[in-house]
Amino acid sequence: MADQPVAKLKTNKSLGRYILLSMITCGIYGLVVMSSVTEYINQIATRYDGKKTMHFLLMAFVFGPMTLGIAALVWEHRLANRIGDELKRRNIGYSFSATDFWLWNVLGAFIVVGPFVYMHKLFKATNLLAADYNIKG
Repeated sequence: MADQPVAKLKTNKSLGRYILLSMITCGIYGLVVMSSVTEYINQIATRYDGKKTMHFLLMAFVFGPMTLGIAALVWEHRLANRIGDELKRRNIGYSFSATDFWLWNVLGAFIVVGPFVYMHKLFKATNLLAADYNIKG
């Protein structure tokens, strides 16, 4: 039997709440939610893959601007792949990877709704991982 989780992770991330509360709080809620995504993936996957994803705020306020957004693209690519790899490792039947990032978030921006689809997929994948972690550790 796997180790029990240290703490229960929240599984209530949603696109609607993200958009609404980000607007009401002038973006602060969005920063908190994305920070929790990086904290969750590090808590869930690090002991299995030995990797550590850089905290979202460090990327958003330091390395992203310093590299004119290139580091942010690389960071998001790696985050999406890491989440997808953990979904596969845990045998969770949901497809998510860097392909979703590039197709929905980057290219999908041309049809306006693409980034929203990507964020929905990201939140769903994170919620699925958190729920599985809460049960199995």
